[in-house]
Amino acid sequence: MNLRPGRWPASYPLALVIALLAFVPVGVLVGLASDSAQLFDAHNLKVLTNTLLLMLFTVLGSVAIGVPLALITAYVQLPWRKFWLILLAAPLAIPSYIGAFTLYAAFGRGGEIQQWLGLPMPTVNGLAGATLVMTLYSYPFVMLTTRASLLSLDASLVNAARTLGMTIGASLWRVVLPRVVTGIAAGALLVALYSLSDFGTPAIMRLDTFTRVIFVEYNAFGLSQAAMLSLQLLVIVGLVLFLESRVRGSKEKPGRHLTLWPSRGHKLMMALSIAPVTLLAIVLPLLVFGTWLLREGTGGFDATYAWNSAHASFLAALVAVVLAIPVAHAAIAGRAGRFMERLTYFGFGVPGIVMGTALVYVGLQLPLLYQTLALLVLAYVLRFLPLAVGSVRSTAEGLDPSLVKAARLLGASPREAFQRITLPLTLRGMVAGAALVFLEAMRELPATLMLGPTGFETLATYLWRVYEAGYFGRAAIPGLLLVLMSALGLALMLSGERRAEFDVTGK
Repeated sequence: MNLRPGRWPASYPLALVIALLAFVPVGVLVGLASDSAQLFDAHNLKVLTNTLLLMLFTVLGSVAIGVPLALITAYVQLPWRKFWLILLAAPLAIPSYIGAFTLYAAFGRGGEIQQWLGLPMPTVNGLAGATLVMTLYSYPFVMLTTRASLLSLDASLVNAARTLGMTIGASLWRVVLPRVVTGIAAGALLVALYSLSDFGTPAIMRLDTFTRVIFVEYNAFGLSQAAMLSLQLLVIVGLVLFLESRVRGSKEKPGRHLTLWPSRGHKLMMALSIAPVTLLAIVLPLLVFGTWLLREGTGGFDATYAWNSAHASFLAALVAVVLAIPVAHAAIAGRAGRFMERLTYFGFGVPGIVMGTALVYVGLQLPLLYQTLALLVLAYVLRFLPLAVGSVRSTAEGLDPSLVKAARLLGASPREAFQRITLPLTLRGMVAGAALVFLEAMRELPATLMLGPTGFETLATYLWRVYEAGYFGRAAIPGLLLVLMSALGLALMLSGERRAEFDVTGK
């Protein structure tokens, strides 16, 4: 490809500017951290240890739960199979800080469980509590990526192993699981990224990880030290992102689908193993919020919080889609465009607390932006732009190129062909991308806490304020609204997965 500027596709210049914008937070943090006197000390070592232990234990727990559930949902013939898949993926519809909040309130002396049953319960906090919460709300990453790999396998090798006398358990362990290692690894790396970037769970569980300590330094006006800690966290995130980029999916040709028919005893065992996960991750938070709603009513909740969340998220979704169009079409146009697209994905790997630290400094240098809605929207766009880019690109790649060629032969200019053919046909992907950005922005907590205008409360920040103040009962309405909005995002994500994968089973 000739990369002289005059020969570049029209989408390249704007895509390059957008891609470089994704690296602005890193440049800001490097400059800001240069003023910090503390590069690494004993406290940093403790924070690093806690962060890595939380990541490691969460990954191990998610694999231990997610892989068996992937096998069950992929191969075992159960009544209402679609329902079980949705139920087991449902923890993705609950932000982990909501799960941490409700588990913290339910357990311990005087907690909700003791008030319900009269039984004293142990306190859930620290490393054990944070690991429990993060595992409950991140295992679906492993389950879904592993399940996708399982559904692509040919059952003939398992059948051959069975004819040679191998038990079904040994066949799954020695024949199936080694062939889906990449799917397990892909899900485990997503869990690692999620645990590294999460702020609410470690903060509520009072565990000093990088995200919590960065926020403490920011509140103590230690912006330079917060930037130094942010860069240290980014090094770990960058390593995980590099490992994720090296993971490749299975190249195996799909064949006959493996089907397992369980006995009544096996069904009972599976139900008993699934029950604790669903009770802790889904039923308990909804029960706690329902109890608070009945006890406290809607007192203290202002509908403005929901409007603020929707308003800021809508603006972010609109801007993200507008910026995603040139990036997505540049990625289709050639290798340089694909590289630009990969650069924009960097922002998605930057934790919200790190993005907030960088943009706070930008706001301090540009007073017109400081504590404005525009700066908050910029943070959302930089973080969630890849969601819009991926959606627009996948739709655009499915277009028939002959339509554009026909328009060009009939005398349309490249711009006219884009406006009258390409753009309308990619509208579905644009709407889907905007919906994903909107829903993720609604859930974002740390960046909103740091960058929101004075007096600007969203559902997420209001939930955080009532936690800090100890008015737990007032969290019912914002918590339930956030769960509802997140459930819409989960339905959007699973709709294509269900169409693609349940067709394989013939169900």
